Amino acid sequence: MTAQNSPGTLSLQQESGHVLLRISGDWTLTHYVMLKRQITSVQEQMIADTPILWDDLGSLDTAGAALLVELLGQVRLSLLTTQDSGLSAERLALLHSVAAALKESTNIEKQPKESAISEMLAHIGQVVIHLGQQQIALLGFIGLTIETLVRSLIHPRRWRITSLAAHIEQTGLNAIPIIALLTFLVGAVVAFLGTTVLSDFGASIYTVDLVAFAFLREFGVLLTAILMAGRTASAFTAQIGSMKANEEIDAIRALGLNPIELLVLPRVLAMLISLPILTFIAMACGMIGGAVVCFLELDITPRLFLTILQRDIDISHFFVGIGKAPLFAFIVAVIGCLEGFKVGGSAQSVGEHTISSVVQSIFMVILLDALAALFFMEMSW
Repeated sequence: MTAQNSPGTLSLQQESGHVLLRISGDWTLTHYVMLKRQITSVQEQMIADTPILWDDLGSLDTAGAALLVELLGQVRLSLLTTQDSGLSAERLALLHSVAAALKESTNIEKQPKESAISEMLAHIGQVVIHLGQQQIALLGFIGLTIETLVRSLIHPRRWRITSLAAHIEQTGLNAIPIIALLTFLVGAVVAFLGTTVLSDFGASIYTVDLVAFAFLREFGVLLTAILMAGRTASAFTAQIGSMKANEEIDAIRALGLNPIELLVLPRVLAMLISLPILTFIAMACGMIGGAVVCFLELDITPRLFLTILQRDIDISHFFVGIGKAPLFAFIVAVIGCLEGFKVGGSAQSVGEHTISSVVQSIFMVILLDALAALFFMEMSW
């Protein structure tokens, strides 16, 4: 007989002048709601020692056992083991297991609900602790990279020239078109805005100075570093992270090789070489974009543009901008490699750390650029 054809029932019966509790049918999850209602109505009429007839009990699962535990209580349930109840050992074991689980769940103290302000402060605290741990890990990895770089410099045989050349091609040569196009467009936009605003004051000629100052000191290096953070740091993380997930880095260590020397140094050195060159290209393309707008809107010829540039713009602005490029290159490369080493054993972890490397790289580049701007301003450079 199936569970649907034999629903569980619960009834009080009069036999030989005694009240008996008859439990019959299937006590399973299928009949839980109906049995729950019967228990509520019968419990009011039961007394503590009402005899129980188990002969017609059919199937029994954990849901039905939980209802029987609720019906009988802990004391009556413990007596079933010593009395001849007619229940099999498996069903007695099920009833006692369910009773123990229900007792344990009721003994768990409910945690007081925290207020929204407390939860928000706790979340902020966790974020701050996480950021602090990230910065400590980054400082440690920077120290490890510099220490490995210094040791490898005095051993030329350990230089990875082929790997370095391949990474220079990937990070530098292949990035030239997107860097040139983007900075050209931004230079044109800056020149157009300068023309629009400065013409109201009769100072349109200073658009040349605006474009030159912007790209030599800030936009050239900043736009290049942000693009490299999104393009190259993510690539470094994905490459090293995939090797970590495939246990290739463990194999490198098992062979007695240093993964920092083998994987990190070629990428860091390639970035240190590529980013200053790309920054110079970005400066040139940005000013070319500005020169095109100046020629179209203000009739400033390229010869006049270069004359104003040579007369008004000091070479120190170029050195201020290009001097920040190696610092940004090192930070972007180190963060990309570090996040790759943090990857776990899944593709999801690779994606999460790739996103994290881009966010951290861009954040650190903007933070360092702001600090550098304040420093150079205070130094009157």
